[in-house]
Amino acid sequence: MDSRPIGVFDSGLGGLTAVRKLLEVLPGEDIVYLGDTGRVPYGGKSRETILRYAIDDTEFLMRRNVKSILIACGTVSSNALREVQEAAGAIPVTGIVELSARKAANSTRSGKIGVIATAATIRSGAFGNAVRRYLPDASVTEKACPLFVPLVEDGRIHPGEPLIELCAREYLAPMQEAGVDTLILGCTHYPLLLDVIRGIMGPDVTLVNPGEETALYISRELTARNMLSGRSDGGSQQYFITDNSEKFGSVASLFLGRDAGQFVTHTDITE
Repeated sequence: MDSRPIGVFDSGLGGLTAVRKLLEVLPGEDIVYLGDTGRVPYGGKSRETILRYAIDDTEFLMRRNVKSILIACGTVSSNALREVQEAAGAIPVTGIVELSARKAANSTRSGKIGVIATAATIRSGAFGNAVRRYLPDASVTEKACPLFVPLVEDGRIHPGEPLIELCAREYLAPMQEAGVDTLILGCTHYPLLLDVIRGIMGPDVTLVNPGEETALYISRELTARNMLSGRSDGGSQQYFITDNSEKFGSVASLFLGRDAGQFVTHTDITE
């Protein structure tokens, strides 16, 4: 048994899609979430800046005595996973790239797989490389979608909303042209656009949700290591953000499917 919390971090609010799944599969666990809303988005930053931010986030969670860290950020997972693992020491660290790639490789029927993510994630080539480790002959089409994160964080997530529809159709056009049958949503913000993306890509395209895959993996790993809290009652949640707590409270419900406002704390990343 291990009563320490699970730590989750993201550049903003997208990682709450992973927290939502964690709350479903591990209802007895305490969760500490850090959304670096003061520096979002990470996707357009240099790799050196991403590394610095990632270590800041990791050290913040370590100071809260977490037993496991979920990098709920495609940009950090694809650019700084090794560095975060080194900084975390004995604390197990899980990113979203490998698990999503494995799911996509196991799901595709044609070997044609698409990846949409932030610019930094696409530049890294991490998803494509990971997919080919599982499926060497895969044809991978990748597309950066820089406007998705700010639009999602602004609540522009509903089908029929003109701006998100326009962006999504432009970003997804290469996927349609390539005939992908499986699409990795390579950023944890993107599952909030599930209905928009499915409406454009059609029902026959499998959409891989990275937050869901990582939450299920962490559940299996903590169970195998006998690191669950053992509590039968519901665990607690703490949400730390680095800017704009009012916005977090109003938008977080879209990600979590529940009210999080009373559990939100504005923090300095170095505290």
